[in-house]
Amino acid sequence: MGESKAASNDADFFALNVSFEQRRKAIYALLAVTLVWGATFIWMKQALDNLELEKAQFGKNGVIATLVAARFAIATIVMLTFFPKARTALLDKEMWKGGLPLGILMFLAYFSQMVGLDDIDPSVSAFLTSLYVVFTALVTTYLAKKKPTRIMFSGVLLATFGAGFIKGPPHVEWGIGEVLTVICAVLFALHIIFTQRITLIRDPIGISTTSFTVVTILSILMVFVLGDGGDTKQWTLVASDGVFWPVLLLGLGGTFFCLLLLNLYQRYLHPVQAAIIYALEPVWATAIGLSLGMVDWTFWIAVGGGSLFIGNIIVETLGASPNVEQEKITN
Repeated sequence: MGESKAASNDADFFALNVSFEQRRKAIYALLAVTLVWGATFIWMKQALDNLELEKAQFGKNGVIATLVAARFAIATIVMLTFFPKARTALLDKEMWKGGLPLGILMFLAYFSQMVGLDDIDPSVSAFLTSLYVVFTALVTTYLAKKKPTRIMFSGVLLATFGAGFIKGPPHVEWGIGEVLTVICAVLFALHIIFTQRITLIRDPIGISTTSFTVVTILSILMVFVLGDGGDTKQWTLVASDGVFWPVLLLGLGGTFFCLLLLNLYQRYLHPVQAAIIYALEPVWATAIGLSLGMVDWTFWIAVGGGSLFIGNIIVETLGASPNVEQEKITN
């Protein structure tokens, strides 16, 4: 009884009272987000594999900064083209107040992960990045001044273990790359929490537009810092053979579709529940990699993937937020 009361207060601190149908749609929407995010590593790899000469000329980080700028610019253009609210958001100070912190957090998270990944093994990066589930739980617990329920705590541990070990036990040797990746995990956790708070009081479409714009501008600035922004080849590399279509998919799918859906639906779930769902991304990435012959099957795929699914099932079936109100039949 005491555990249920604590969970209720915690949920009230972060989320609106929502119907069962709203919560179900939110879960499906965020699952779709993780599925598309799982494909983004394929698209990014395809783009980078076709830019070997450019990476040698401008540096790997400079090239990645260009690709990030391009994908967020694509998403911004789509928002402005199809949503009238997006266009009015650019003139709304309140939308910029919400979009600015989200955009900065997204940019810093992507950038720290990008730089850290250049110095460490991908499996270590995946494990350390997955710590955002733990950090989300810790920060929400601190803000709500309530201990997490045993069910939520179990789900967090299983999701973190599954995301970190799906590629095998990571061999962590602490250096600048590892430290930057942990910082990335903290930033992703803060982004999840700030998204929750901001989209509860601001229009998600307007917030998406302003945050996309912020990331685009910061990424363009980073191209000048890490690459050679004054060289037109630095920018036209996006149109190279084997690069244009993957970048377009990253912009439309990985950024526009996923982040807009995230901003629209995450507010109907507790931040920790959302973080645990997001942790399923490596499952879909591994499944796609297996189907394309890019990943070899190992025992750890079953262990990590199974832990992730069990963690999600535990939280969604046994730890559903008590502030969810069942819809009344009015027909």
